[in-house]
Amino acid sequence: MANVTYATRDGTPWEPKYIESIDMASCIGCGRCFKVCTQGVLELKGVNDEGELCDPFDDDEEIERKVMTVANSGKCIGCNSCAAVCGANCQTHAAAAA
Repeated sequence: MANVTYATRDGTPWEPKYIESIDMASCIGCGRCFKVCTQGVLELKGVNDEGELCDPFDDDEEIERKVMTVANSGKCIGCNSCAAVCGANCQTHAAAAA
């Protein structure tokens, strides 16, 4: 099956890779990907002592650590800026089928 492919301004084929998931075990919650995403795809979440996602700014919750999550995958434009700045290499991207 073929994937969606576009052409850059000079005619070079370009196949966007869209974010599918973030590995919570590998994510360090640094926020670099969040800062470079101009589309509002990602959201910071807290992980409580039971391993559940929660509001990272909730004072009543016992937050063990923070991780990034994919909140609005449909807004991803496939630019891969998030992957380029991720030091933990914890994101999974895939091309869209044509």
